[in-house]
This record gives sequence, C-alpha cells and structure tokens, in this order.
Amino acid sequence: MISALRLDNFKCFPRLDLPLGRLTLLTGLNGMGKSTVLQAILCLLQSAGESLSLNGDLVQLGTANDVYYEGAQTTEIVISLDDNAFAYLYEDKDANELRRLHNLFYRGNGVSVPNGWQYLNCERSGPRSSFPMSDAVVRGRRQLGTRGEYTAHFLSVFGEESVAKSVQHEASASPSLRDQTDAWLREVSPGSYVRVYHHTEMDLVRLSVQFRETRATSREYRPTNVGFGITYLLPVIVAGLAARPGSLLMVENPEAHLHPRGQARMGQFLARVAAGGVQVLVETHSDHLLNGIRVSVHDGLLPPEDVAIHYFERRVVEERFVHGVTSPRLDRDGRIDQWPEGFFDEWESALQKLLFPAG
Repeated sequence: MISALRLDNFKCFPRLDLPLGRLTLLTGLNGMGKSTVLQAILCLLQSAGESLSLNGDLVQLGTANDVYYEGAQTTEIVISLDDNAFAYLYEDKDANELRRLHNLFYRGNGVSVPNGWQYLNCERSGPRSSFPMSDAVVRGRRQLGTRGEYTAHFLSVFGEESVAKSVQHEASASPSLRDQTDAWLREVSPGSYVRVYHHTEMDLVRLSVQFRETRATSREYRPTNVGFGITYLLPVIVAGLAARPGSLLMVENPEAHLHPRGQARMGQFLARVAAGGVQVLVETHSDHLLNGIRVSVHDGLLPPEDVAIHYFERRVVEERFVHGVTSPRLDRDGRIDQWPEGFFDEWESALQKLLFPAG
C-alpha cells in the first residue's frame, strides 16, 4: 500500500505531504487541488525510462510550464510515493516531458503496484447502443479503460470468475462477477439486471438492462433508454469487484448521476472493497458517499485508522494563492473530529437559513 504522497513544485503546491489510507477521500471545492494528487500518480504510471510524460493515455497536462509551480524557488519538480522519490528538471517551459534527475537523494526506477491498478476518470462513457472491445486492455492488463469504455467487454470475458469473499453481496445468486455486479447494481437501482451480448464479428459488445420484481419482469432495454446512472455506475462496481488484494483503485466522482441513496450505498461498497485489501483513492463531492463510509466504520467493517479524509482549500496570503489541506479524522463510531468551513456543510447552512430567516 502507498502510505504517503509528497509533491514539490508540482502544479499548485510548492510542497504537499499527504498521508494515504486504505481508503482515501479527496474532497473540497472546485479548483482547490484535489485532482493534482491523482494526476501526479497517473503521470508516474504513464511514464517510462528517463522522463516524466505529461501527456499520455491516463492524463494530459500540457507542457512543463503547466505543471511547474509558478512561485518555485528551484528548478526541480519532485513526486514521491513512500520512499520512492522521482525528481525532474524544469528546463524548457514548452516541453511535454520532464527529464529525470539522477541524485543519491532521489531513488526509484518506476512505480510498481504488485497486483495492478485501475483508474476511472469522471468523464465515463455514457449510455450507448454498443461498447468497444480491446483484448490488450481487458485480457492483457485486466483494466476497463480510463472512461470505463471496456466494462462490457470485461464482463463478457471475466463474468464467470468468482470475486473476493469480502465484497460478495449476500443477496447474490452466486460469487461470480456477473451475479455480484447485478446484486450491487440493485443496491442503487432496485430490480436492475444487466446482460452482455458479445458480437465478435463486429468487435463490439452490447449491454441491455432489465428490471425484475417479485411479480413483474420488464423487457430488456438499451442503456440509452434508462438514463446515465446505471452506465456511469457499472464501471465502478465492476472495477471494485474485480480488484485483487494489494491493487490500487482510483476513481473520480463515483457518485456522478446517482440518487443520494445510491451515493451512500456507493460509499459502503467502496469501504467493502478497501476492507478486502484493495487501496482505494477517491475524489468526491458527495456528503452522502462520505456518510456511507462513516456508517461502514460505525458498523465495524473498516477500522477508522484505515480511512484518510483530506479537505483541500485555498486562501490568499501576501497577494499569492496558497493551497492547503485539512485532514478530519473518524472515530470508531464514524464521527468526525472537525468540520472546516466548506467541508460538506452546505446542507446545514441551507437549513439554518430556512429555519431562521433574516428578519
């Protein structure tokens, strides 16, 4: 597990020391630096050899000038994961790669995640009539694509594999990835089932959605006819169920297009994934998702010390923007020890205005 991230002169941070947990939540208003944490890790994952690739399959950050902290006092950019520190030299502001520095203080030849990693960005593939296939991504790397575009193909290939006991839903018909996906999907959209149809002659996979209750069964619908929620949710569920202990799962806004109940269930699901030995790193704007995790801690599913919560904020100091992080902690009852201004307090603020209107 990666227990700490350090950044020097990277984007909005002159220096950032961030502890990571088994389950880490990155929260805060827009534009405060949350995405920078994921982008730093993704840059390392998409890089090889003696340079840091700023533009690749995982993330596109532009030029060296775009990632170099504007008030930097040195020409070095450093990204550290635990004891592996990677230092790069800022030379050409228009370069799309940064040259590696070789220095005894800096060590590490590459990022290694023993049991693999998975990254899903916030702009996931929406509803469509068919989805693409990729044997290189799915069979070769056991991944879903950064937008979850190969989720249907992944289900068609690995659907009969058993998932880890720690994430198995009690109401599932079997431990298979296919049945477990349906069971967790129903936590968010009651009665929902997905079916996969593999059209090898066209290199496409088709999904259908069906709704079943005790006395009623619908016909099968195209994803385009059931809204964005199920399609956006599906990659997160499949990625979590298929993740192996010791692997890394990074997800941006898993709550996107979900009802508040679904967001809370998503928090509980991610807590189950983390409890099974997968390191989960989440960027979120959802207090419901946070509360789902708090309930999981309260219920004893995940120890509070395994959860790291970081609230990113920005202020002005001596005519310069300064980005900082506050890190609330959970106790064993799921209670939070501090609530910085702006940290999921909008509901309370609105309630105060409604209950105690001015005048």
